Amino acid sequence: MSIYHFVGIKGSGMSALAQILYQMDYDVQGSDVEKYFFTQKALEENGIPILPFQRSNIKPGMIVIAGNAFPDTHEEIDEAIKLGIPVVRYHTFLGDFIKKFISVAVTGSHGKTSTTGLLSHVISGAKPTSFLIGDGTGKGEKDATYFVFEACEYRRHFLSYFPDYAIMTNIDFDHPDYFANIDDVYSAFQEMAMQVNKAIFACGDDEQLQKIQAQVPVVFFGFDEENDFQARNIERSTTGTTFDVFVRNTFYSTFHIPTFGDHNILNTLAVIALCHYENIDTDIIQEYLQTFPGVKRRFSEKVMGTQIIIDDYAHHPTEIKATINAARQKYPGKDIVCIFQPHTFTRTQTFLADFAQSLSTADAVYLCDIFGSARENHGKLSIVDLQEKIESSKILTENDTSPLLKHEDAVLIFMGAGDIQKFQKAYEEVLKATL
Repeated sequence: MSIYHFVGIKGSGMSALAQILYQMDYDVQGSDVEKYFFTQKALEENGIPILPFQRSNIKPGMIVIAGNAFPDTHEEIDEAIKLGIPVVRYHTFLGDFIKKFISVAVTGSHGKTSTTGLLSHVISGAKPTSFLIGDGTGKGEKDATYFVFEACEYRRHFLSYFPDYAIMTNIDFDHPDYFANIDDVYSAFQEMAMQVNKAIFACGDDEQLQKIQAQVPVVFFGFDEENDFQARNIERSTTGTTFDVFVRNTFYSTFHIPTFGDHNILNTLAVIALCHYENIDTDIIQEYLQTFPGVKRRFSEKVMGTQIIIDDYAHHPTEIKATINAARQKYPGKDIVCIFQPHTFTRTQTFLADFAQSLSTADAVYLCDIFGSARENHGKLSIVDLQEKIESSKILTENDTSPLLKHEDAVLIFMGAGDIQKFQKAYEEVLKATL
């Protein structure tokens, strides 16, 4: 049996795919940089070898799966090409792999990871399910009926997939380093819609998704009455959210979720709609919705002293607003403090005013230096440009997080898609010393 060698195995999608193949009894190994990434924890727990990049890793008889971040000139990819070893890009491999299952692609500008995690958890209550989540989590079931996976629109990578079903959570302008404008983003989703084989589940409250055309049924979900699946009679509390679901204006059932914010209701509606379409028992849906443990870096909480510390991936103005609203639902009466690290210079520049508006809904704001990326590690603007637009905001450094100590009995949300965790870790060390 061939060995699957992953070039860039610590990437979130790559790590998840490696876990899936390993759990399905394939031989798997990979290589990456020495720096620690949270995605490698699961690889190490599975016993999957992680090697430093070097040409000698590549040997005859392998199949090389290459991460999208690495060019053909990368030493390992170059060596594979010289030896005549097959090199398959991540999204191309995944596009072929999903054909073995009833496949569900979860896509959208926001909410992909949470919805993929929720759907894979619920649907596994009915039938064996393999899944790939963008937080680096992957599970491979040998006799899986379903394969649920996160499909990213960036660089139109999701056009490598021809899934049975697609969930489309929303369409928003993001990735300004690639997409020109909202119309460009819409065109990518429209192209994806034409590749779906059975049905699309789309948020009907989203004005862009309302225009989506397909050769298969488009089932709409949301809060508005025009939707096929509608949430009504919503009750929000500090322990979660309860709502009734109506299918084409006929009462279907009542559901409770232990999560907060309207975005989580919409994610749940998408899952309910797909499960209903696949004739999954309502009792199973209700039970598994309540036991969903969440996904990594999405409103991940811990209590330290009088403070609630939350780690969240929010890195777009829409996501920031949703996360703050969820925190206000769960913790009414507590101050919400945001510690935000912008991700990429192009996104920060494009949404500078929107970031300021979203962050200003918090009670206090601390800003960390802009996190560049492999594609762009510097820019003309700095974190001061954002600070000047947010009244009373302060700049926080990893070397001195002590200003956060004064926010007693508050909710502190560390948010961003870069390495905001290092600021959280530094603060937790400072906080521990005072407890």
